[in-house]
Amino acid sequence: MAGDVLGLVLHPNRDVSEVVGIIAEWAARHRITLAVRTEDRARVPASVEAVAADELAGRCAALISIGGDGTMLGALRMAVHDPKPVLGVHLGRLGFLVEVEPPDLPRALERLVEHDFTIESHACLACDVCGDDVVAFNDIALVRQPGAGFVTATLAVDGQRYGYYRCDALVVSTPTGSTAYSYAAGGPLISPATEAMVVTPSAPMAGISRSVLLSAHETVHLELRADSAPVAVEMDGLLIRQAATEGSVHIRYVKDAGRVVRLDPRRYQERNQLKLSLLDLPLLPDQLRELLPDGLREQLNRRELPPPR
Repeated sequence: MAGDVLGLVLHPNRDVSEVVGIIAEWAARHRITLAVRTEDRARVPASVEAVAADELAGRCAALISIGGDGTMLGALRMAVHDPKPVLGVHLGRLGFLVEVEPPDLPRALERLVEHDFTIESHACLACDVCGDDVVAFNDIALVRQPGAGFVTATLAVDGQRYGYYRCDALVVSTPTGSTAYSYAAGGPLISPATEAMVVTPSAPMAGISRSVLLSAHETVHLELRADSAPVAVEMDGLLIRQAATEGSVHIRYVKDAGRVVRLDPRRYQERNQLKLSLLDLPLLPDQLRELLPDGLREQLNRRELPPPR
């Protein structure tokens, strides 16, 4: 990968300057060209090239996502028509997709250019939302407007009607997305090795009240009923349509749509299992800190002290 261009995908509002500085310094030493979207030009050093957003993935041999899972999902969507390896650098709070912590970044970059990594393939949902084509790597959701009633929609699979939902939200997710909104709504965890979609209602009031697991070869069609309240449509947590009162969402599964760089797959899976167990603990972060051994707790406290002036 030496001599190729690496693209930087930045968290929309977090301060990424420290991580970008590490990458820029490393790239200068290794004569690697860096590129970023034109709209992020002011957030990176002058040595980084500015490229139109819709051209960044095609211009680069790999993408480096700097942020949390949301930034990672954005990088995957950016490259969906020409999948490129995406390395995730963690600046978020929890993060199930990102793997690399900033202190480990120089070695991770070395391994990236040396092709010393494995690829974790990710599926996406190709969605027709009221005539607009969108792509979701985690999920697509129909969500009630607060105070306006409930989402009421019919479900059809491969053209056959199954029934209807009346709920606060209706979530269709990939196996990757099964740890996100669907899980919070009571849906099952699905192995990333499984090719499937899951439809999960949140706070169902009537109709289908359990998750429905579907084959990757089936298509899902959700149609708003006339008695539905206005709904918002979210794609990977991003609002794409607000207060829709009619229309449909047609969803199909697309395998191998994203390529995530994994440097230590076993350790990554072990960390994710721990993160999932922490989600179910009714404790605040400060309470969890008290469970740590004294030495480790003091070490964390020192790391979080503001630097001296």
